[in-house]
Amino acid sequence: MGLRREKLQELFKAEASAILQRELRDPRIGFVSVTEVQLSADLRHAKIFVSVLGDQTEKRRTMEALDRAAGYVRSELGRRVSLRYTPEVLFRLDESIERGTRVVALLRRVAPQRETAGDVPGEPGGSAAPAQSEHDRTSRPDRRSAP
Repeated sequence: MGLRREKLQELFKAEASAILQRELRDPRIGFVSVTEVQLSADLRHAKIFVSVLGDQTEKRRTMEALDRAAGYVRSELGRRVSLRYTPEVLFRLDESIERGTRVVALLRRVAPQRETAGDVPGEPGGSAAPAQSEHDRTSRPDRRSAP
């Protein structure tokens, strides 16, 4: 991807975020944050990925409101970013933050179970590699001793 397109994507992300946070007054739009913008190679299409806080009903209502506001967002982006053609705006729901949060919660739930099950590093069945002896560390040919 070219440097120009990367810079434009970051600019579109910042401007789209500002438009969504400060200018859209639709009550159906909940807490929305722009996570990423992908511009097509010809700069004719912009996919704006958003994260929406709330349950599935709130997410659906917010996405419907964003789809209806796409024309306004496009015109504002065209006014703020000087390009020959203003890209067509498409909103997409980004659920990667929620997936990450769910994975972290699962890992936190599993971690205490591993400790209570006797999974201690260095013991048979442990998750860490066994400790090296002093002889193992100094006798390897790829190690150089200090003068």
